[in-house]
Amino acid sequence: MGNQRSRGDGRRAGLGAIAGLLAAATALGVGQLVAGLTGANGSPVVAVGQLQIDFTPPWLKNFAITEFGSDDKLVLVGGILVVLAIFAALIGVAATRRLAYGMAGLAVFAAIGLTAAATRPTATAASLLPTLAATASAVIVLAVLIDRIGPATASGPPGRAGDREAQPGTGVTHGGTEALAAPDLPAAEGPGQPAMRAGAPVPSGAGRRSFLAASFVTAGVAAFTGLAGRAIAERSSVASALAKVRLPKPSRSVTALPPGVDLGLPGLASFITPNSAFYRVDTALVLPQVAPSSWQLRIHGLVNREITITFDELLRRPLIEDYITLCCVSNPVGGPYIGNALWLGASLASLLREAGIKAGADQLICTSADGFTSGTPVQTVMDGRDALLAVAMNGQPLPVAHGFPARMVVPGLYGYVSATKWVTDIDVTTFAGNYAFWAQRGWSQRAPIKTESRIDVPSGQNQIPAGRTPVAGVAWAQHKGIEAVEVRVDQGPWNQATLAAVPGIDCWRQWVWDWDATAGNHVIEARATDKTGYTQTSAPEPPEPNGATGYPSVAVTVG
Repeated sequence: MGNQRSRGDGRRAGLGAIAGLLAAATALGVGQLVAGLTGANGSPVVAVGQLQIDFTPPWLKNFAITEFGSDDKLVLVGGILVVLAIFAALIGVAATRRLAYGMAGLAVFAAIGLTAAATRPTATAASLLPTLAATASAVIVLAVLIDRIGPATASGPPGRAGDREAQPGTGVTHGGTEALAAPDLPAAEGPGQPAMRAGAPVPSGAGRRSFLAASFVTAGVAAFTGLAGRAIAERSSVASALAKVRLPKPSRSVTALPPGVDLGLPGLASFITPNSAFYRVDTALVLPQVAPSSWQLRIHGLVNREITITFDELLRRPLIEDYITLCCVSNPVGGPYIGNALWLGASLASLLREAGIKAGADQLICTSADGFTSGTPVQTVMDGRDALLAVAMNGQPLPVAHGFPARMVVPGLYGYVSATKWVTDIDVTTFAGNYAFWAQRGWSQRAPIKTESRIDVPSGQNQIPAGRTPVAGVAWAQHKGIEAVEVRVDQGPWNQATLAAVPGIDCWRQWVWDWDATAGNHVIEARATDKTGYTQTSAPEPPEPNGATGYPSVAVTVG
């Protein structure tokens, strides 16, 4: 009898796990649908993911960016879904013991989802609706499916099935299952009556059919609501509005690029990074869809006159073009999170002068449409460099992933203090007591970009032939300019590289050195010197709290 009861409990647990998974799938679909209908910022999974990003320590952030690159958010969402599936299955199993256990598990998930939604910087009452609807649908699905599985096996002495007493030799039926009170006798079989084992209730044929039918219906509902929610969300995309933007001619255009700005070597990063290849590192799980017709930028705080500007007004301002290299503070030595583009935008300094900065103000707290904040030094913006409220990138309106309709671009500072995408608010304030998103998590409040270099060629991935071979890469020292790059092999003497032409001091610079490669294994290193005379340090430091340092190196095998 013990083995029979164990098998019966195992079948019930398996069905309970399926019920829990279907309840979770329905919750995700309904949550996505309600999020699309209400305009709330994402589904419950997105809200929980954003909360997790908020509490991610710097070392884990760097690990995720290093290991997964631009796929870090996909990995995060995937991990959340895996954890959700595991706990949903456990909730379903617990519900087969007692439905209240499963409901308690759903209540925990509801609390997490509501907390995540309510604590977002842009949260409104509507932000809670997707989680509430998701929880309600999960409760209904779990209750319906568990009812079709039937009652739990009795833990008491023989003669009890579920929580009911049974007369010896009498089958007790409840919720689509049958249990026989007599502990050692098989149920009588007759036409249309399933054979049952004593001691453990298992679904009858009708019960199994009812459970399967309800499961298929539930799966269909989950798929339909999820797809419908996604379709509604896609309708709110600003892609069509972006395509209609017509950029005015700049009041100050860049001159033609000088000859020799791009060395054209295979494997060497091009001088201009295409929009599609430009790195993306931000905290947004779902890209903010900000319509240019509704976009506004408010400048307030320690100013003489508060300013609010619309997108049309921004396009009517004098616009400036400039080549500016942006770099993420999470970029490791020799890393990929850096790119150079031609930006078009209005002078941020001119906007601030119109507002009138009050004495003592030294920081701009810049807020994105999704609530992210960065802290930018006022002095850096106002010192004459091309600090832009940018509207275009490489001759096209900003891609949504890079801040459409408007973003900040301030040369010479790491992105987390200078390059707020989807910017909607600038609070002129002070550094004292005012900490932006990453400063709250231990990163430096002021973060000038360090003078650095990178080796692109050779990559070290393939063996190279002996003889004359180019060693090439890029170097950067935004708003200081690159004066020289040196290369050495196996810690030998430093050799002067040839620098490519460059249109200004705010963008990176290509370099190349011809090496007489000899057979064997070698390590190549590089270092850059900027126009202030500073040479990048060999001391290795991690990205946090204000940028990585050290010589870039590549190990190569020469055949």
